[in-house]
Amino acid sequence: MLPICKLFGRFHFFIYFCSQNCKTMNGDPKLYTLLEQLNIGFEYMEHPPAPTIEVALQYWAGHDAKHCKNLFFRNHKGNRHYLVILDCNCDMDIHAIEKMLKQGKLSFASELRLEKYLCVQPGSVTPFGLMNDTEHHVTVFLDKNLQKAARLSFHPCVNTASLIITRNDFMRFLDYTGNSYEWIELY
Repeated sequence: MLPICKLFGRFHFFIYFCSQNCKTMNGDPKLYTLLEQLNIGFEYMEHPPAPTIEVALQYWAGHDAKHCKNLFFRNHKGNRHYLVILDCNCDMDIHAIEKMLKQGKLSFASELRLEKYLCVQPGSVTPFGLMNDTEHHVTVFLDKNLQKAARLSFHPCVNTASLIITRNDFMRFLDYTGNSYEWIELY
């Protein structure tokens, strides 16, 4: 595999069309294998740890992808889990999200729940973790405004890299996982 390299500032972007040698890239190797199986190309950007949007923004300059904020919630009983994906530039408080989702009282899921359902750590929440939710336990809610974006950016299950894929390829990935999802107006 020969990546195409672009230099933006002091960070490198690599465009991959297959993941034959993705062992050197940060992230879950299973993800790169799956993206290859689904024939989903991506741009890879390695950067220092970016556990929050505020930190990550400094590393995302120089490309046109819509960066996403990914929030993982549980309901009051703890028997339902939700991944909410929205534009990283939009601030939503948990009470506003509760009202929009109409799922009752929500709270952020614990580190144990993140590991159990998505196999990720806090600061690395990503829809790519849905590949690990084989029982399709997590319901996904997507910000309707993301439908306007041509390309989206997510962590590859760790916060030391970002992947950029087309929205259409992201939807193919989401369909592949089998998790239910819904486009909603969040603001």
